Amino acid sequence: MTLTGTASPLAPATELTAYRIIQEALTNTHKHASATQADVVLDYGPHVLRVTVTDDGHPGAPKGPGSGHGLIGMRERAIASGGTVTAGPRPEGGFQVVAELPLSLPRQPSDPPLLRKRHP
Repeated sequence: MTLTGTASPLAPATELTAYRIIQEALTNTHKHASATQADVVLDYGPHVLRVTVTDDGHPGAPKGPGSGHGLIGMRERAIASGGTVTAGPRPEGGFQVVAELPLSLPRQPSDPPLLRKRHP
């Protein structure tokens, strides 16, 4: 694992999202890639945490049962946190997952003001 940038505290939801994406990416590496090495990079930018998981494997038959929804789940988690996930094979071999998660949660629209009843 490599850490770049200046680490800063994350919102609990963002921290959990990053953890789950790393967990799923490493699970996929173990189950599908026949990899000998996996690398995790956490890059703290000014506004975004970039999580990159790469392996040196090659696609193969899964080593165990699974639902086949790992990549979809990673994308859904990232979107729920205001971020993105891209994943795919690398030109030099292996597979890569990149998640970009905002360091601050997106602002929620404020509730509309209560309408006051007018009395005639």
